[in-house]
Amino acid sequence: MVDALSPFRHPALFYRGDTEYLDGVVPFLLEGLDRGEPVAVAVPGRNLLLAEKALGPRSGEVRLIDLHQAGRNPGAILPTVLLAFAGEHVGPVRIVVEPIWPGRTAAEYPACVLHEALINTAFAGRAVAVLCPYDTAALAPGVLADAGRTHPELWKPTGRSVSPHYDPDRVRADLTRPLESPAAAVERAFDVGQLATLRGFTEIWAARHGLRRPRRDDFALAIAELTTNSVLYGGGTGILRLWAEDEHVVAEVTDDGTITEPLAGRVPPPAATLGGRGLLLVNRLADLVRTYWVPGRTTTRVHFRC
Repeated sequence: MVDALSPFRHPALFYRGDTEYLDGVVPFLLEGLDRGEPVAVAVPGRNLLLAEKALGPRSGEVRLIDLHQAGRNPGAILPTVLLAFAGEHVGPVRIVVEPIWPGRTAAEYPACVLHEALINTAFAGRAVAVLCPYDTAALAPGVLADAGRTHPELWKPTGRSVSPHYDPDRVRADLTRPLESPAAAVERAFDVGQLATLRGFTEIWAARHGLRRPRRDDFALAIAELTTNSVLYGGGTGILRLWAEDEHVVAEVTDDGTITEPLAGRVPPPAATLGGRGLLLVNRLADLVRTYWVPGRTTTRVHFRC
């Protein structure tokens, strides 16, 4: 049986094969339903079908979300899936979410690990249980080790335990260190006077590199949001870099700002608050967003699949 929420729980479920998957996920879901708690399952398509079938008639009581679609950008999972569902309800909620699956790219993986670390910050003190399955047959040992760093509990077929390596703050620090951009990137410095012309420039560049509408419009809008943020909050100037890699177009905006809020771009501001939604919109638009910062310098990198 699953212990009562206390109040926040974030276990990693290590499973091998369909039987172990269902043995871990289904009792967690059914106990929530029996307690009258709202329940959601946000996992890749095949596992979503497995869970739906195993739940039988009770599947109609569960919010079912295909994370292949909703979680293509790991940075969008918190605002559009987890916080969105939890925010609909006053009392305790339960969510199964599987952000790391075989086939995640090397570029996506660090963003997934950061997402897992930030779950602990986003829900600290709230009556929310978030169970995260990890396929031990298909994922590398390093992935499972990272799960131990981002989850306070580990659930295995042999039993449950406290993770001895749990350290989400260190994970965030490890994954927000600046990376180098390629030497071949197109680079443009900007200030407030160049914002309007930058948008047209990025649209033309993206079209030449195979990005079609409407995604080309989304790409230009994301860059407009980032460059505007640089002017407003990053010292008034910035540098835009553009390049293509692995069937994606990539844009990177660097400025002199410092991000002090680890959940920036992942937690919607209160409805009455003016501004503060630019990074949130970028996370919704892009296929991948990664942000790196050191004091006095912030870089945000966005990927759009062609």
